[in-house]
Amino acid sequence: MATPRLIRPVTTPFSAVATVPGSKSITNRALLIAGLATGTSNLSGILDADDTRAMAQAIVGFGARAEVDWNTGTAKVTGIGAAPMAGPLTLDANQSGTTGRFLLAVAATGSGAITIDGDEQLRSRPVGDLTDALRDLGVRLESTSSTTELPIVVHADGLRGGEVQLPGDVSSQFASAILLAAPLSKEGVALTLSGELVSTPYLDMTVEVMRAFGATVDQYDGSKFVVAPGGYVACDYVIEPDASAASYMLAAAAITGSTVVVEGLSPLSLQGDVEFAEVLAQMGATVRHHGNSFELTGPSVLAGVDADLRDFSDTVPTLGVVAAFASTPTTIRGVGFIRNKESDRIAATVTELRRVGIDASETEDGMVIRPGPLEPAVVQTYDDHRIAMAFAVLGLRNPGTRIADSHCVAKTFPEFFAALDALHPDREPLVIVIDGPAGAGKSTVSKAIAERLGLMVLDTGAMYRAVALSALERQIDLGDWEAVGELTKSLRIELDGSDVRIDGTDVSAVIRTAKVSQAVSVVAANPHVRDVLKHQQRAWMSAQGGGVAEGRDMGTVVFPDATLKIFMTANIEERAKRRAAESVDFSFADALADLRRRDEVDSSRAHDPLAEADDAVVIDSTDLSVGEIVDKVVDLLGDLVRP
Repeated sequence: MATPRLIRPVTTPFSAVATVPGSKSITNRALLIAGLATGTSNLSGILDADDTRAMAQAIVGFGARAEVDWNTGTAKVTGIGAAPMAGPLTLDANQSGTTGRFLLAVAATGSGAITIDGDEQLRSRPVGDLTDALRDLGVRLESTSSTTELPIVVHADGLRGGEVQLPGDVSSQFASAILLAAPLSKEGVALTLSGELVSTPYLDMTVEVMRAFGATVDQYDGSKFVVAPGGYVACDYVIEPDASAASYMLAAAAITGSTVVVEGLSPLSLQGDVEFAEVLAQMGATVRHHGNSFELTGPSVLAGVDADLRDFSDTVPTLGVVAAFASTPTTIRGVGFIRNKESDRIAATVTELRRVGIDASETEDGMVIRPGPLEPAVVQTYDDHRIAMAFAVLGLRNPGTRIADSHCVAKTFPEFFAALDALHPDREPLVIVIDGPAGAGKSTVSKAIAERLGLMVLDTGAMYRAVALSALERQIDLGDWEAVGELTKSLRIELDGSDVRIDGTDVSAVIRTAKVSQAVSVVAANPHVRDVLKHQQRAWMSAQGGGVAEGRDMGTVVFPDATLKIFMTANIEERAKRRAAESVDFSFADALADLRRRDEVDSSRAHDPLAEADDAVVIDSTDLSVGEIVDKVVDLLGDLVRP
């Protein structure tokens, strides 16, 4: 299992232009229609993500030709035109709901047995209302597992068309699927949505993309659609930036009092999720429109809202996160249908808000969020990209937030974490340094802090021990500073958690022996060794993007600009007791004598002696547990990094 990803907090407000990929929803509609159209279409602005790659693979699978350049976001697609897809054929939608559901309806316009399948997660998402509608249109379907879940075999013989009804209070993807297939039917389709309507902007989007490719669609009162037969005609089509992806960047600005500009989107966008900016405005944010872009600036204090998000429900987890920082409670309503998304997004959002300390509760069609103090936590994502991205935003204001299984963002926004970091490009890595004498508990506490915050530990002591071991093995005089310095330059010291390797050999245990312990203080006093390792330590921290470093001069020499500096100490008797317990080679008396010698060497050496940094916080660990020390450090960190 991958290590949960730590989100680095923002320490000061920022101003940035957000990097937002193309719309997933529009990309998948345009790819599918281009694959069905007569002629060759040129698409630009397409999103490179798991869902869109699934659709691109599917249209090639049913016979279209597609030259896709994911790096430039362009595609040249030659559709199948009048030649319908023909089975036997299996099309895999992976985890993409739009791909699987759209293909299920479009397959009915072909001939032969066409199987629509997907990943286990997609198989668990019901499609019963869609299959009922297709059967009403005369389509014969067969399922090997459940009549309401994939995989489903479409025994296609062309789609006759006619009148059909769908409930309007479930997934809009079902209605979009029927609409997308309708121009390929023999008689056309009249679709009526019954009951309360949700996610209507997605239906409007479907209609507009269909019209761009030559389809004739008449819409009445938002609930009835009449689509004429005649198919699709190729065209050149530009895809908007993804408004759902933009919502995370806007939320980041809202909770940090910062300014974000999103280019390529306007209030006239095809995507309903642009309305999320207006909800943030109700909470106190300032929204300005500049032609085909808009700018949002977060307020000094956010207010809670009562918001119906039925038309842009993908933003529910994001609003839940923003609401955690408001001054008053927030109610989200109208979104009961999102329980059947990649996860139960109501339950998932509420559960993870509670995990970080927020009082949140589910309602029948949404949730209530009551703001309060937050706590560090590892957020579970349920393999749902929108939960992962929303709670990553929360981490900008809540130190110690880690995102489990963060790779799931690749479903719709593979570069999400890079885009989040780019909002504040000058933000320094989160570096915590812990200095102090031997036996003060630095190593144990460093590991515990790193575990709490999801950071890696830079065990500088292990590096000096590795040099000491190598010098002893080569019988180099430890007093020959230049020779030991040259040896240090030649060594490849690797730290991987608690494992230490020298030139690929595991030395984790042997560097902890009494012989090495007695030699390491002499090596650590060597200015040539310290200079070589200082650069290696900085390179390690840069590569990791932050971490916890413990040693003797981390705050004074190696990382003078660290985020937080701690100087740990304890009385020498307590330190000797700890040191004796760590090694079978040391008695208490031996440990006490060795510590007195090492304290003298460390504090009196000419180069980089042991000393408190001017801005370090001193913690005496004599009578404190590891947990108490970690709590103290996390509290100190929170005071430093919260805006």
